[in-house]
Amino acid sequence: MTDITFGAANPAKVDTAPPVKVRGYWQSVAYRLRYDYVTLVFGFIILAIVLAALLSPWIAPMDPQKTSMVYRLKPIGFKQFTLGTDELGRDILSRLLWGGRTSLLMGVVPVGLAVLIGGTLGVIAGFIGGKINMLIMRTMDIFYAFPSILLAVAISGAMGGGMANGMLALTLVFIPPLCRIAETATTQVRGLDFVEAARASGAGTASIIVHHILGNVLAPVFVYASGLVSVSILIASGLSFLGLGVEPPTPDWGLMLSTLRQAIYVNPWVCALPGAAIFITSLSFNMVSDGLRQAMDVKM
Repeated sequence: MTDITFGAANPAKVDTAPPVKVRGYWQSVAYRLRYDYVTLVFGFIILAIVLAALLSPWIAPMDPQKTSMVYRLKPIGFKQFTLGTDELGRDILSRLLWGGRTSLLMGVVPVGLAVLIGGTLGVIAGFIGGKINMLIMRTMDIFYAFPSILLAVAISGAMGGGMANGMLALTLVFIPPLCRIAETATTQVRGLDFVEAARASGAGTASIIVHHILGNVLAPVFVYASGLVSVSILIASGLSFLGLGVEPPTPDWGLMLSTLRQAIYVNPWVCALPGAAIFITSLSFNMVSDGLRQAMDVKM
């Protein structure tokens, strides 16, 4: 009999494709940001400004409020004054470092409070709808009738100057746009299938909002809020320039611009330093905001 052997001696190799690595949403965002060099550069600039402001008590060469009429309006590099002095003989470098603390605080805190208040109102209006939506959004529309800067000036003028009143004015200015963003995103999400499935399974309103709505609302709100930080710094500097924000002798970039404007023909470079600090900080936050918007866009 002839032996019959089933199968080949050298069976053909079966090619198997390597498994595809699936990234989560936030992993994809981090991956896009990793190769967005423009956003990374401006992000490092913001980090450097924040660190300089936080470490100002230790790295500032002099007391920012120490005056000396002997050293009024000295140029850059004069003796121990690296960036010169202001109209009262105070060290510009020290005041820039300490002023960064005030300016960043005036930029971040009002936006954070507005995100908390406006985002909450927007989610409630978008999810519940009906008369609640109409009441909240029509109230927000009243604030839209006034330009942001004029509204901030009006509120600060009515309450008086000061850092706390300036923060409150900026918070009230930023609540309506953030509420609108949150309401729009919530309205788009609440009718999707996974929300309806959660509602059909017996999940409560609070559970649906926390586990299904917020994850889709936070991204656009966060991106928009990151851009508002630069606007908040600019408006806060404008309020200080007009005497409606931070009060002297507290170091603040806008207040430094106001006090140094009279010396622009005597020592223009010293006068330009606070404006350059405001410009670089605002530009950095705007560029980072654009990078976050592109990285967090799920359609990308």
